[in-house]
Amino acid sequence: MADLRIVDPCAPRPYDTVQSLRGLGGTEATVLRIANALSGQLDVVIEQATRSSSLRLEGVRFRPMDLAVPLGRVIVVINAWKVALRLRRTNPDARICLWLHVHPGRHNRQMGQRLREADIAVICVSRSHAGTLSRFLPVRPRTGFIHNPVADDLHPDDTPRDRDRLVFASSPHKGLPQVARIFYEARRVLPGLKLVLANPGYLRWPMPLLPTGTLVRGSLTHDEVIAEFRRALCLFYPQSGFAETFGLVIAEANAVGCPALLHGDIGANREIASTPDQCVDAGDLDAILARLTEWRAAPPRIGVRPEFRLSAVASVWLDLVRSGDGALPGADAVPEGHFPAREGAGS
Repeated sequence: MADLRIVDPCAPRPYDTVQSLRGLGGTEATVLRIANALSGQLDVVIEQATRSSSLRLEGVRFRPMDLAVPLGRVIVVINAWKVALRLRRTNPDARICLWLHVHPGRHNRQMGQRLREADIAVICVSRSHAGTLSRFLPVRPRTGFIHNPVADDLHPDDTPRDRDRLVFASSPHKGLPQVARIFYEARRVLPGLKLVLANPGYLRWPMPLLPTGTLVRGSLTHDEVIAEFRRALCLFYPQSGFAETFGLVIAEANAVGCPALLHGDIGANREIASTPDQCVDAGDLDAILARLTEWRAAPPRIGVRPEFRLSAVASVWLDLVRSGDGALPGADAVPEGHFPAREGAGS
């Protein structure tokens, strides 16, 4: 019987090493980091719907998803609430949690009632994510949150920064058309600016018309993305249409000393950015230009919030698995009640 069974019905292909994460998103990277961090103290199993064979790697067991098998004292299901319900039938005595990395769409409004009836808790990835879910669901299940982790060894180094180099390191559906328009306007005032596009490639999405000065890097490895953050003036993400549930690129950019230029009033941006000056109004070009000009003259000193470090996040997970009372981290910070929901999705 595993201490922790993580069930991933959603990943488009199997993953088990850092190299295998290329072309996947922050959700898969987070699952693997947490499993590896806990494997020295817990028996951890990861099941994946797309996996066809079993293996053991760095203390973690990987196996094909089999919902009929009763396995795991604590079972954590990635994003798929109906799979969590099916697992409840074969694991009546297990503690089951839905580890939610997205904002569910309107067709999922019944999930709150169904999860509550099945005694399945929800773990969100930020306080703002948990609050949005609480407002979205007519009936709220037990809900808490655990932040996504940033590696302990990500720190600034002596890489020279190019004051004209901006980086967009997300899938194009996360507001790239708006970012490209703002970059076009900013470049009219600061003609030396360049915008590097690093698309993780996990979702097919049409690219918008890109202005002069855009450099398309395509799908990069994690190390290559971090290298871009080290060289750049900032992570350039002033978009107001896509709500991040956490925003791992923001935290990782901050971890290596790279500020993030963000729209403040959406998703988890204010919660994740380590300093308030990284948040602006994406509709205010003057404010964006002022921040770019300020940072070009004197790059700010930026770090990551310590509670996002992998060691801190893994400790929260360890307490969750070992606790006998079923308490959820962050549950006391999630607002009660429900209100009309905003559309969107994030990771």
